[in-house]
Amino acid sequence: MTKARILSGVQPTGNLHLGNYLGAISNWVKFQKEFENFFCVVDLHAITAQHNPKTLAQDTYNIAAIYLACGIDLEYSTIFIQSHISAHSELAWLLNCITPLNWLERMTQYKEKAKKQGENVSVGLLDYPVLMAADILLYDADKVPVGEDQKQHLELTRDIVIRINDQFGTSTEPIFKMPQPLILTEGARVMSLTDGTSKMSKSDPSEMSRINLLDSPDQIAQKLKRCKTDPIKGLTFDDPQRPECHNLLTLYTLLSGQTKEEVAQECSTMGWGQFKPLLSEVIIESLKPIGTRYQAIISEPDYLKGVLQQGKAQAEKVAEKTLLRVKDALGFLKYEK
Repeated sequence: MTKARILSGVQPTGNLHLGNYLGAISNWVKFQKEFENFFCVVDLHAITAQHNPKTLAQDTYNIAAIYLACGIDLEYSTIFIQSHISAHSELAWLLNCITPLNWLERMTQYKEKAKKQGENVSVGLLDYPVLMAADILLYDADKVPVGEDQKQHLELTRDIVIRINDQFGTSTEPIFKMPQPLILTEGARVMSLTDGTSKMSKSDPSEMSRINLLDSPDQIAQKLKRCKTDPIKGLTFDDPQRPECHNLLTLYTLLSGQTKEEVAQECSTMGWGQFKPLLSEVIIESLKPIGTRYQAIISEPDYLKGVLQQGKAQAEKVAEKTLLRVKDALGFLKYEK
């Protein structure tokens, strides 16, 4: 029986942190044997905001190494770089010509980021969801792992599928498969260490707001020692007046392997001075194998280069087949040698 196909990716901007790991990559690892997986480093998405061209290539390379270090297995998964497959850009253009402008203007993330960027907002930022749709549709993805912040973009992808299938396909021969969301709730929203009401983010200017996957034990301990807490003794989940408490207990639950009930009981009488070293130890031990594997992978550039070459070949084979199908449906003249 053919496995359902998964497509997902992460931008190569900044260091990957605990939120990226617990909200996405650890789940990829957990369910990868159940699916046929395509995991890309979405470097084309990374330039929709201001980026550093001097570090983009190395950052992209590092993210691919972190995928492997976190446990992505090449027996079940394909790892590739988005910009290595030109079909992503080409399909995005074709979808642009079918997608109404007002669909993009109503995207919540665009509105929020455009407000911050002001006059510097780019067409690329507006068009980000169409490129995301191209990523998904190129690989005939059955399911797309998404958090709440990307759910609207997947809905746009589904709207594009309906529009193109209606205009250019038939009920028996649709152009695109309809992708389904795979909503990951466990650990999907890891919050900032400096503000328990904001999501942990690579774009936060403060390094103290996040635990990076490659942080040293000393860095982890220092960040937790200085993270925002409250003066109340006794730690509890789900108190709206104590968002930082809920967030840190959630991290401890996810990384210690205990249930929420077990953690609630263990920590009910603790103060922060007792709990923070406990959480530090759990995080350090959880991230140690990732750091060790990462250093081994990054020290063998030929191995990682080979992984990405193989990934490009596997992804390109699928993507080019889809692109040709779409171009044929839209009426383009086929190139003949």
